[in-house]
Amino acid sequence: MVTISLKKLLNKKDVLSLIKEMSAVMETPILIQDTQGRLLFGEECQKELGNYPVKLADDIIGWISGGEKAASLASLMSYIANKEIQEKMLARETLDKYKEINMLYNISGRLTACLDLKQVANLIIDEATRLIKATSGSLMLLNPDKGEFELIAAIGQEYDPKAPLALGKGIAGNLILTGKAEIINNVQADIRFVEGQNQIYSLICAPLQTKDGIIGVINISHQEPINYTAADLKLLTALASQAASAIENAMLHEQKLKEERIKSNLERYVSAKVVEAILEEKDDFSFEPAKRDITILFSDIRNFTTKCEELPPELIVEYLNEYFTHMVDVIFSNGGTVNKFVGDMIVAMFGAPSRLVYSEQGAIKTAIEMQKRIKAIPVPWIRQNFITGIGISSGEVIVGNVGSPQHMDYTAIGDKVNIASRLQSIAKGEQILVCRSVYDVTYDLFDFKEVGTVKVKGKKKPVDVFEVVY
Repeated sequence: MVTISLKKLLNKKDVLSLIKEMSAVMETPILIQDTQGRLLFGEECQKELGNYPVKLADDIIGWISGGEKAASLASLMSYIANKEIQEKMLARETLDKYKEINMLYNISGRLTACLDLKQVANLIIDEATRLIKATSGSLMLLNPDKGEFELIAAIGQEYDPKAPLALGKGIAGNLILTGKAEIINNVQADIRFVEGQNQIYSLICAPLQTKDGIIGVINISHQEPINYTAADLKLLTALASQAASAIENAMLHEQKLKEERIKSNLERYVSAKVVEAILEEKDDFSFEPAKRDITILFSDIRNFTTKCEELPPELIVEYLNEYFTHMVDVIFSNGGTVNKFVGDMIVAMFGAPSRLVYSEQGAIKTAIEMQKRIKAIPVPWIRQNFITGIGISSGEVIVGNVGSPQHMDYTAIGDKVNIASRLQSIAKGEQILVCRSVYDVTYDLFDFKEVGTVKVKGKKKPVDVFEVVY
């Protein structure tokens, strides 16, 4: 608290000069004493003098003794003292404000450079307990799905361990409903308090408020009875405001990283265009198993096992990766989805997870480009030895995530898948074979040669087979 003494006030040259001038024009001596009776101005005399108080607000800080005119001097000194204290308080407030702004500026700079949620939370708790006397502190975020707070960062025994706090329970749980920061200097007497393993007596709690609402709370507390002040509350509220913005940025950053990981994983199976449609929900797609009319393509290298005996395994893997890179590029460029790699075999789908108009046309176009791309791969051994046969069928199948809770595959299951596999198995090197359902919707777009009715393994009825001439 800002104070002032009468002695220090009289030591100011302009004040002392004023007192001397007024004393000179008065007919009676002037004596100025502090509240302890110590003489500050004038000389002791035997004459009976009147005593007039010098007041600072409602407090007496000294006395002026003299004639009746001394009362005016006492009033003037009281005015000067109150004016002086106001200037000091203004200076103190300005300094405190500067310190607060400087502190928030420094913290803001550190928070801006940090995009990890837990690091941001720990930084805020460390700063709060450094600036405000506390033995414990915590920062909790609201999980709207569960309706409870989840501890993100903490310091002190009171929060080790700390169970999740339900919305509307405890001081913090109630504060998020009111949105107002609070000081509780007698926690034990507060009916909202949920007692933990360790006793606390004094607490400050402030909400983490963003433009979209309250996302959490920050608490600091003390194990001993202390009186937190309005200044402490103001400081913690300012910190909470900084924390809310920084945490929101960190959460957005985490969400962006998560989306990037999802996008990166999806782009291994489908084209970037389809990934964008999936992430932005611009298209009709689903990962739940469902009936869907799609086109299926199987591609396999002829006599691959024999070829593998000619080279070391490491080189075979290197060549396969080169081959797959080119083939996947062709599939994606035509809107297809890579279903799986089985050894050297590629299984692709056209029309799932995102629907594709003219999926049969896209599959044949892909098959032709795949055959041609092999001849353009800049590895002579691949061009000479990777000779593929391709089978294509279309129709209704079950498409979606299939597997156990521990492992799921996005795949297609059904008779049409089996037909594509059988067609691939009977296709000669560089051949592309399709079934009638594919031929019937593309016969005027590509050149075909009728192979005839073929009995394929696993089918009771023979299959009409056509070869794509390219």
